[in-house]
Amino acid sequence: MILCLDAGNSRLKYGLFDGAGWHKQRALDYPQLDDLPARLREKPERIVACNVAGEAVGLRIEALAEQIGVPLDWLTSSFTACGVSNGYDNPRQLGADRWAALIAARALHEGPCVVVMAGTATTIDALDAKGLFRGGLILPGLNMMRAALAHNTADLPHAAGHYEPQPTNTDDAIVSGAIHATLGAIERIRATLGADVLCLLSGGAAAELAPHLDPPQRLVDNLVLEGLARYSQTV
Repeated sequence: MILCLDAGNSRLKYGLFDGAGWHKQRALDYPQLDDLPARLREKPERIVACNVAGEAVGLRIEALAEQIGVPLDWLTSSFTACGVSNGYDNPRQLGADRWAALIAARALHEGPCVVVMAGTATTIDALDAKGLFRGGLILPGLNMMRAALAHNTADLPHAAGHYEPQPTNTDDAIVSGAIHATLGAIERIRATLGADVLCLLSGGAAAELAPHLDPPQRLVDNLVLEGLARYSQTV
């Protein structure tokens, strides 16, 4: 059994993978990280992890691996992995979570696709039919966009509105504006890959975007974990 760990900006996502499928996928807040061994109820053979939450979290994960006595493999961005080629100017600068999501995308879909991770930040990455990562965008996440307006303007609220194509009140205008801005960025990146390109969506805000996005599209829970599982079969 392999324990896959996705240390994101806000939470730790984890899953137990047996080489064929998932036994469990969950998330926890970082103050609960020390409780993870008890939550697993079984000892994994090893850990495969990626981390964008900073050095302190990385050290805690390393301590966890030592505590339970299993080897730890870190997924970091490289020039190639699992059929994906990294087109970043400096391939090692690409976030490990984005790299894992691209690996998962290649395993799930052989054609061109746009990989959208909608969390604290939103990343929008282009993967062509040959498996070449051609670059992408980083935007504030939907909640961050809304909070920025409330924090940096005198008269705009912390919006609790709903999406509307043509909003007629301020709360709806803020919520819809964040969604429209993100959808527009997705579609512009998707257009660089051709027509009828699949959009793979994951992350906490993916369900907010999906109903308003042109097809073809697919929601995938925990795309980063899927990439870690795929990578675990090669190391």
